[in-house]
Amino acid sequence: MTDTVARGAAPPGEQEADPRRWIALFVVLTAAFMVLLDVSIVNVAIPSIQRNLGASFGQVQLVLAGYQLAYAVVLITGGRLGDIYGRKRLFMTGMAGFVLASALCGFAQSPDMLVISRVIQGLMAALMYPQVLSVVQVVFPPRERGAAFGVFGAVIGLATIAGPLLGGLLIGTAVDTSRWRLIFLVNLPIGIAALVAAYALLRESRAPRARRLDVIGMVIVSAALGLLTYPLVEGRDQGWPAWSFAMLALSIPAFWVFVAYERVKGRRDGSPLIDLAMFRDRAFTAGTLLSAVFFSAIPAFFLIFSLTLQIGLGYSPLHAGLTTVPWAVGTSFSSAMSVRLAPRLGKKILSVGLVVLIIGMVSIIITMRARGIGLDGPELIPALLVAGLGMGCIIAPLTNIILTGISLGDAGAASGVLTTTQQIGGAMGVAVVGVIFFGLIGGRADSAVASVVPQLRTELAAQHLSAPAIESAVQRFTVCFHDRAAASDPAVTPASCQGVQTGSSGPVAAAFQQASSAALAHDFEDSLERSLLYPIGVFAFSFLLVFAIPSPKRRAGVGAAAEVGAAAH
Repeated sequence: MTDTVARGAAPPGEQEADPRRWIALFVVLTAAFMVLLDVSIVNVAIPSIQRNLGASFGQVQLVLAGYQLAYAVVLITGGRLGDIYGRKRLFMTGMAGFVLASALCGFAQSPDMLVISRVIQGLMAALMYPQVLSVVQVVFPPRERGAAFGVFGAVIGLATIAGPLLGGLLIGTAVDTSRWRLIFLVNLPIGIAALVAAYALLRESRAPRARRLDVIGMVIVSAALGLLTYPLVEGRDQGWPAWSFAMLALSIPAFWVFVAYERVKGRRDGSPLIDLAMFRDRAFTAGTLLSAVFFSAIPAFFLIFSLTLQIGLGYSPLHAGLTTVPWAVGTSFSSAMSVRLAPRLGKKILSVGLVVLIIGMVSIIITMRARGIGLDGPELIPALLVAGLGMGCIIAPLTNIILTGISLGDAGAASGVLTTTQQIGGAMGVAVVGVIFFGLIGGRADSAVASVVPQLRTELAAQHLSAPAIESAVQRFTVCFHDRAAASDPAVTPASCQGVQTGSSGPVAAAFQQASSAALAHDFEDSLERSLLYPIGVFAFSFLLVFAIPSPKRRAGVGAAAEVGAAAH
């Protein structure tokens, strides 16, 4: 079961190709899909978890953040462990742990148990996910890697937006609040099947040169990543306290210490956690930076888009998930087509994809302004389809460009670095957009109320309320809506909302409810339109960063030399 790559028998591309490599690809891509799916699928289950377990809003936030933090912090270590001890072994270890943690999540009896189980799930995900890119790098000869990464890109696109859809299907509209457990338990049969297939079909591979595990480097980089990612994930929900800025500031010297130590470690025994020589490859460095910037917009977009559909416009989880299907279709299609287009266009395919993505984002804004709060979902199909087509032209080609010149000995570490920067970029983007979006919701609440007050006054007058009673009711309604829009915890009813509808019943209560729903829709929709300027700006900046990536033709000789050199060791 040991791959010839592990023995360094021949240069990559000249070795005998594994006849089961395409089947093996789909096995490891199962892990990629599960890992990314579990980032977003929990979002739709938040109300059910709160009701069923009696969880506070803060505990639910930890359920979301615990997974992402553990995942981001351990990715680099997980990649290097695969290089040292074997990618198949780490893949199967991570998958087994992920399945066990999913079972613990599904059967959690308390919020604390669920939080701990999610942290374990994130740790296991960080062990197996870097092996996906490593397996592609090692098993496929160079001429086929573009096609393999094309399939990988399609899976990424599907997993990115499949969470809300699958979560909506599993939870449905049932009164049974325990249905949220299915979003974790569904991992069990899939994960077990992947384990069996991996044992039978994957060939073992590891770095050609045996390396010792850099424990000190692992501890330093994990601490640095924790200092950076924790305040990004939790800072906004805590109101950006002083400790969040202190942690962000401390992460800078922590990363400096890590780099300094890795240089010493490399000179001393040649076994650093990250071989800093990788960053001499301009395509790897520029491409990784581009990837971090690009991915700072994708999770951020889906967060505020999903919140607008479900909270602002009142969509059910299933309705919101179905609305995003065109994005997935476009991403999958263009990821597959990028296999044919990338060899002809080179890095220009990234520029084309970013332009198309910007057009899609602008089209979303135009569509929402045209339809207003009457937006029902199908109107967004063209815009979301175009945006998905743009995204699919970026993920697979960019991954291939970044990893082409990396030696097989550093395949896992490079995959871990790439994925970690994507996670950090995503966390930064969510933090920035969270500040913008929720700031706009609170700041534009009065404007949203003003748009519905005339109709509310008319309906209250029709119920024969006196003018002073109407003005008093409208004033209380305005203050209540403003305070609710500015609240950090949507589950808590502000004191100003107590008694707003006291004594109201029938048509009067219905008038207040209708006005509140309409104002909320106006507030969220207007805030979303303005917040989308952030991803548009990110994609425009990413377009400029493409020019920093060297042409694949100029880089081909360097990549071939690196691979031959790796095999020679």
